[in-house]
Amino acid sequence: MVIDDASDKSAANSDSSKSETASDFSKTDISNSYFTHHSDHPGLVLVSKSLNGDNYSGWKRAMTLALNSKNKLGFIDGSIEAPSKAANPEGYATRSRCNDMVHSWIVNTLNPEIADSVIYYPTAHEVWEDLYERFSQSNAPCIFEIQRDIACL
Repeated sequence: MVIDDASDKSAANSDSSKSETASDFSKTDISNSYFTHHSDHPGLVLVSKSLNGDNYSGWKRAMTLALNSKNKLGFIDGSIEAPSKAANPEGYATRSRCNDMVHSWIVNTLNPEIADSVIYYPTAHEVWEDLYERFSQSNAPCIFEIQRDIACL
């Protein structure tokens, strides 16, 4: 009987620790996308080479690796949606704070002219999409024409 009471108390403690973890998991669970490490700050530069317009593919790969290592890819691919501000104000604030952090990290890796053009987007996802639309365009048609011209000489 005493053993059952002890196991019941253990189960109750386990349940209460689960509920505590669920309520503040973003502060302690490193596998959560909302987790921020104490060394994370808006001035952090995640990749060494700035996006200048000509190096988009390499920059994108470096940023993807860096953001994945910080478990923040959902902010740029749009898979982490903002909860309702009215229904979940704490969740909304946490998501907003993390989005602003990712937005800052992206802006910190852009040359100043590009940074000025994306600084006012409200989400990191919108910044990411704008950069993709502007800089992912391939120069394949120009390269083909130049190679054709060279071959004709």
